[in-house]
Amino acid sequence: MDDYQKFIEQIYKKTGINLSLYKEAQMKRRLTSLRDKRGFTTFSDYFDALSKQHDLFDEFLQRMTINVSEFFRNPQRWKVLENKILPRLLAGQKKLKIWSAACSTGEEPYSLMMLLHKYLKYDQIDLLATDLDESILTRAKKGFYPERSLKEVPQDMLDHYFEKEMVGYHVKDEVKKAIKFKQHNLLSDSYEKGFDLIVCRNVMIYFTEQAKDDLYFKFSDALKPGGVLFVGSTEQIFQAQRYGFETEDTFFYKKVK
Repeated sequence: MDDYQKFIEQIYKKTGINLSLYKEAQMKRRLTSLRDKRGFTTFSDYFDALSKQHDLFDEFLQRMTINVSEFFRNPQRWKVLENKILPRLLAGQKKLKIWSAACSTGEEPYSLMMLLHKYLKYDQIDLLATDLDESILTRAKKGFYPERSLKEVPQDMLDHYFEKEMVGYHVKDEVKKAIKFKQHNLLSDSYEKGFDLIVCRNVMIYFTEQAKDDLYFKFSDALKPGGVLFVGSTEQIFQAQRYGFETEDTFFYKKVK
């Protein structure tokens, strides 16, 4: 195996990012330029440095045009979820069924699992995480994140649920095993039923008004009465009652029938 191919394999093992999915000549040229710019003559030496230096690793991620999301994105909304929504959902039941729809690289379902695990055991949490893109799901399952993705994670959670590496963190296996990752097309695939909470944030903005209309009806049908749909900060539902919802808090919609 040549130096470049070994580098691709090492990156995939470490991060779940599959560089072989990109056009090889273009990707190799881009990475060689980046490597040379930093004074390395082999990809082996470059990978060793990436594994130890935060700035190099961050630069590498940026150059790959990889969008890095965050844990507990918009933290005030997560506080509402913990302090207002969850206590009601947990009242009188000892198990929750949750769906992180369009979960991207996994920050959202892992945030959900860590939050829920403060109140429930893993076997009391049925958490489904779905996305259309299989390569994105691969990265989510790997559970590796650069430090900047974790700035909103409380220190006690960081210590308890992550393993520190030189240039980032790995989610511990016990957390990964507690989540069911699955490929799913929101627009065309069928939905499971009986969810207590569906989280679908910062995705609806990409859909047409007709598609949103259909999805809101589908989400409502997938929720239990009293279940909640949690949407993104640009995705307020203006006619919530049309879908059988009422606003429980900003960006939280409770199914009322």
